[in-house]
Amino acid sequence: MDALKDRMIDAALPHVAFDGWSAATFRKAVEDAHVTPAQGRAAFPRGAIDLALAFHRRGDAEMVQRLRGGDLTDMRFRDRIAHAVRLRLEIAGDNREAVRRGITLFALPIHAADGAAAVWGTADAIWDALGDTSQDVNWYTKRATLAGVYSSTVLYWLGDQTEGHGATWDFLDRRIDDVMQIEKMKAQVRKSPILSSLMAGPNMILNQIRAPIRPPRGDLPGIWRDPS
Repeated sequence: MDALKDRMIDAALPHVAFDGWSAATFRKAVEDAHVTPAQGRAAFPRGAIDLALAFHRRGDAEMVQRLRGGDLTDMRFRDRIAHAVRLRLEIAGDNREAVRRGITLFALPIHAADGAAAVWGTADAIWDALGDTSQDVNWYTKRATLAGVYSSTVLYWLGDQTEGHGATWDFLDRRIDDVMQIEKMKAQVRKSPILSSLMAGPNMILNQIRAPIRPPRGDLPGIWRDPS
């Protein structure tokens, strides 16, 4: 099934620039990949929307593979995040119009939830690849913040005509610096006796939030929780 999906994604990409992630593109992908309509629907039950999401997830998977295969030990953590976002965009660079058409598709209210989930998935993949071990509310805030950085950087990248997308990488660095300023402010609040006491109540509530439980493998049904 994975091989079939890859064939259909590759077959669809030349048509996306002209027809977007549409029913017409899906039909042409079925034809060009030499699969039956039934096989196409088995792989992508919702047609073009699932095809677009699979294209996005394939880019995420390649990014994770490269991140885990690279040596990032000499990088500051903020530079690792910037490197991951830049790597993700470089992977998408050969299919820039497909990304643009995807944003148009996911801007539609009917598909907005799918688009938000895709961006969240990218942020989640980056944090996991970089070794994030948070299990509390920070699990959510890290991904939400990075999703915002990634989304804004993608939009800037799509309109960037500078050589080597240099303006985009400068924009990305500024966004990450903004996030780091927020983290510094949070640290200052924790160190302040007055401010930390004011936040004691909200923090007590936030400390009850836990990261979602994930199964260790994606091919097994159900989830087991350690009773301890």
